[in-house]
Amino acid sequence: MGTLSPWHLLILGLLLVIVFGGRGKISSVMGDAAKGIRAFRDGLKGGDEPAAPAPASQPLPRTESDKDPIVR
Repeated sequence: MGTLSPWHLLILGLLLVIVFGGRGKISSVMGDAAKGIRAFRDGLKGGDEPAAPAPASQPLPRTESDKDPIVR
């Protein structure tokens, strides 16, 4: 149990190739994960920004049917 068999060495070799070799596969995966976390944080921060002030409300113009009838 104390020695490494060829299977153990093969697994360790594959892990080393994945971590250190192959054009930075791990770094690209971690970079994508960091971008996702950053986008999530920015999405959470977006709700804290003050909203633009609402324009002042103005009354609607009156039409002929809305006018008070003249009572005599």
